Amino acid sequence: QRGDCEAFAILARAHVDRLFVIAQRILRDTGLAEDATQQCLIIVWRELPTLRDPEKFAGWATRILVNECNTEARRRTRMSAELRSIPFDGPGRSDDYLSIVERDAVERGFRRLPADQRAVLVLRHYVGLELAEIATTLGLAPGTVRSRLHYAHRAMRAVLEADARPTRASGGSAR
Repeated sequence: QRGDCEAFAILARAHVDRLFVIAQRILRDTGLAEDATQQCLIIVWRELPTLRDPEKFAGWATRILVNECNTEARRRTRMSAELRSIPFDGPGRSDDYLSIVERDAVERGFRRLPADQRAVLVLRHYVGLELAEIATTLGLAPGTVRSRLHYAHRAMRAVLEADARPTRASGGSAR
């Protein structure tokens, strides 16, 4: 907090991977996630002297990151179609076809959600924060977090159900 560059470098190295993965999961684009993470670290460096409780650094930095992810998402009207897989719970089995299909469906659904809904899903299901912690991290009312989480779950469910329905061939009739 007193401007020690080496101390900040140690602090940044301890948190940058976690921040990047959160940004990647929210933005679904490696380049945008890198930009948001870098911008977050710049803001953290500038604003670190104003942090009142150093014990809350991780949550504070996460809040800054989510705000930067929202800014990046607004800045880009269309997300990249690039698919990159980051293991969610460790290495998966490469021969598990059903798992690949399920992950692909979840990925497609996740891309259709607005950034604010993706953020609460990531913080809840990937980072493992409770609703009150998400509210504190994002600076939102707990009811707002519950609402965003509810709508995000509902939207994901609708996308997954729509993708699971068989499609009809267009044009003509079956004989």
